[in-house]
Amino acid sequence: MIEIADHPSPNHGPRPPGTPIDMLVLHYTGMITGQAALARLCDSAAEVSAHYLVFEDGRVLRLVAEHRRAWHSGRSYWRGESDINSRSIGIELVNPGHAWGYKPFPMSQLAALVSLCHALLARHSIPAENVVGHSDIAPDRKEDPGELFPWRELASAGIGYFPSRSEGIPGVPLVSVQTALGRYGYRISPTGSYDLATRNVATAFQRRYRPDRVDGVFDDECAGILLQLLRSAGCAAPAGFLP
Repeated sequence: MIEIADHPSPNHGPRPPGTPIDMLVLHYTGMITGQAALARLCDSAAEVSAHYLVFEDGRVLRLVAEHRRAWHSGRSYWRGESDINSRSIGIELVNPGHAWGYKPFPMSQLAALVSLCHALLARHSIPAENVVGHSDIAPDRKEDPGELFPWRELASAGIGYFPSRSEGIPGVPLVSVQTALGRYGYRISPTGSYDLATRNVATAFQRRYRPDRVDGVFDDECAGILLQLLRSAGCAAPAGFLP
């Protein structure tokens, strides 16, 4: 059992009636210290919060009750929904992030996160494809929790899904890739052009599913990984995607 201490934040509101809690969003704090992050998450002027804050030593604070709407996602989108805060649980992990010396997440922090996520998944019906990072739902403006976050280990613990390494699918038309990314959950239009929005989504996809090479180029290997994701979520691959 994980021990959770209450440290209430004033930054929350009601969830819309009848809205399910069916998403789990993971963040890093992106601040120099955990105490600075805690102060900001509890500052009414900042107007940001999360349901839980997990420190590097494994301490867990509950900032907002789960039945309340925390303010952690901002402008975001996933699988047709744009009001992510209303249907999600937000967890902040203390880490300085890319701006302040990004570093691996320690085992004590990850062990606490796994225990917390198991408890959340036992209370709420959250499908694997709805366990996301902030960069998945806001790829044009967010990087967290980043390429050092061990999504594979979380999936091995039954939290979310992580595909096996793929040999790739060559020759998939870009418009089919864009359509497939949209079907899986990302906000992207099938323009057939490798525009900035597509590069942002490709970068977020790689941070999550191919973290050893994050270059914003959606290559054959990424296409193979995406096909696994579509199948895991029960989504049909678009025309031109299958070899």
